[in-house]
Order: sequence, then C-alpha cells, then structure tokens
Amino acid sequence: MAKTIKVALAGAGAFGIKHLDGIKNIDGVEVVSVIGRKLDATKEVAAKYGIGHATTDLAESLALKEVDAVILCTPTQMHASQAIACLKAGKHVQVEIPLADSLADAQAVVELQKKTGLVAMCGHTRRFNPSHQWVHKRIAAGELAIQQMDVQTYFFRRTNINALGQPRSWTDHLLWHHAAHTVDLFAYQARSPIVQAHAVQGPIHKDLGIAMDMSIQLKAQNGAICTLSLSFNNDGPLGTFFRYICDNGTYIARYDDLFNGKDEKIDVSRVDVSMNGIELQDREFFAAIRDGREPNSSVAQVLPCYEVLHKLDRQLAAE
Repeated sequence: MAKTIKVALAGAGAFGIKHLDGIKNIDGVEVVSVIGRKLDATKEVAAKYGIGHATTDLAESLALKEVDAVILCTPTQMHASQAIACLKAGKHVQVEIPLADSLADAQAVVELQKKTGLVAMCGHTRRFNPSHQWVHKRIAAGELAIQQMDVQTYFFRRTNINALGQPRSWTDHLLWHHAAHTVDLFAYQARSPIVQAHAVQGPIHKDLGIAMDMSIQLKAQNGAICTLSLSFNNDGPLGTFFRYICDNGTYIARYDDLFNGKDEKIDVSRVDVSMNGIELQDREFFAAIRDGREPNSSVAQVLPCYEVLHKLDRQLAAE
C-alpha cells in the first residue's frame, strides 16, 4: 500500500477551505497541519476537519518531519517567499495562483525547484476545470483550433474582502492575480506562446491603490487572439466567463459548466473523476509526488504567463 502523503495547508480562509473540502475526496492524503493568521480561527478549522496541528507560523509546520508537502493559500505577496521556504525545507509545494507578483520572484521559485527536484506547482485551476479540459482534449486531438478567446472577469469588490465576504489583510490585483488565469489558459489552449500583449487600465482607486478596471489583448504565435476584460466595479453577474470561438464551433465555459454557441449545455461530467476543479488540481499535485514527475501547471510551465504579466505591468507603469 502506498505511503500516505501528509500535508500542511497554509491559509485557512476561503480558498484554503476549498482545498480541504477537495482533499477529503482523495485517498492516501492526510492534512496534518493548518496554518492561519489568527490562532483561534485556525484551531476552529483544524477541529472541523480533524487536523491535529494548528499554528500561525509556517516555519513551525515546516519543521514537522511527517509533513511531505505544503499547499499555500496565503496572500499573494507571500507566495514566492513561502514557496521558497517550503522547497528549502525539503517539502513539495503547491502555491495558489498567482505564483508571485513580480517576474523576479517567479523566476527565483523556478530556479530553486530545478535545484531541488521537488514537485512545485501553481494553482492555475482553469487547466483542470472539466469545461476547459473538454475543450483542451479536442484541441489536442486536432478537432478544434482557437480563433479567438473572449473572456470577462467581473467582481464587485471595492473593499478588501475575500470570496466569503470576509475582511482581507491584503489587496487583490486584477493583473497579477486575475489576469494570470486567462493569460496562462490562452497559451495553454492555443498550444502556442503569446507573442503580442497590450493593456489599458482605468483610474487608480484612492484607498486600495489599484486599478479597478482593465482590458488586455493577446496574440499567440499561431495567430489566435484573446480579449480579456476585468473589473472590480461590476455589480453582477459575477465570475469569469470564457467564450472559445473556434474553427469548428463556439463554446462558453462558466467555471465547471460548458455550453455551445446556442447556449445548450454540454455534458462534461465524464471528462475527469470529479467536477471540482480545485480537487482535480490537488489530485494532480499528489499524483505527481507519487509518480516523481512534473505536474501539469508546474512552476516552470506557468513561468511564461508571468513573463507576459511583467511586460504588461511595465507598459502600464509607463503610461
């Protein structure tokens, strides 16, 4: 019988809970430590999920010999430094999107992963959602080719709150977080590197210090194009919606659901073992650890996304 993979999860907020719920469905994996910003709240999560160790200090969890791997669901600004700490401690690591909020930090994680040989993966969940997998399998089989992707990423978030409406200790970012999903997915689905990128942004919020609206245009080497609209000012409907305009059909992905151009639902329930993209992402992480292989969405695979974000960031700063 295969050895149980023992996991520490850092960040017991909205996304950390999604991972804990997904991991419950995965055999041979046990969360043995949880790390959070507030000890009492972290202990509550630990008690609910039957986790024996709770702390506010990542280093304390990394010192536990039984911990094989770490999942980081912490604030964006901590991702790169914490991923590096995990790798230095000899732990496999999955860091939630984005890998970093600068290209230099992303590159540092990739370089250390190469030196250690450990599994290091970034949570680019769109690669794993059954809806996008359905499209990807047909592109890989030569049945479809993308002509254009049209993507809307819309939220109503004018204060620092998370997906559960709870206060955040950090500020989210349209470019370095939310655009990362689409920039990576576009290159992944087009099966071609991005060779042109342009962005414009709206006014900077007086309190948050970030742009609340942004538009991005991308072109892949094979000629496919992508238009991405992002907003924290949109008062519903909320979420991210992807339209694939292909040479052989049009498809609309709404998270794990997929529709054709006539808005008829496509059954994607048999694309993978689950309809939960986060669970599928975690399954890939643990399978890569067991198999001693590079995972889909490894830090090396997603690095080109952060190279594009860096170019767009410099372009916007120069305006």
